[in-house]
Amino acid sequence: MSMQGKEARIYQPAKNAMQSGTAGSSQWVLEFEPVVKTSKDPIMGWTSSSDMRQEVRLFFSSSQEAISYAERYGIIYRLEEAGAEKSRKKKRFLSYSANFRPDRPLPWTH
Repeated sequence: MSMQGKEARIYQPAKNAMQSGTAGSSQWVLEFEPVVKTSKDPIMGWTSSSDMRQEVRLFFSSSQEAISYAERYGIIYRLEEAGAEKSRKKKRFLSYSANFRPDRPLPWTH
């Protein structure tokens, strides 16, 4: 069995810049590395490739699940933990009425 084309990377995608929420940013993605170069269509200018593995993105809830999947199917993987190491701050949401609490640490100054 040839191992060519069985390389993949496992990473945690960055948060979408167009939205303020963190939906989908806790998932891990297994994405295959390209084997065939992309070609440009001379008429339309679109890029295309005959490598269908580039279209496959597998989502996992943890990096360990993605690693075990890759090992189970003999996929050579590279783990990118740059996004995972950075801990995301938990935002503290307060209601508007919290501004007028009697036990507020700092009084209003206006």
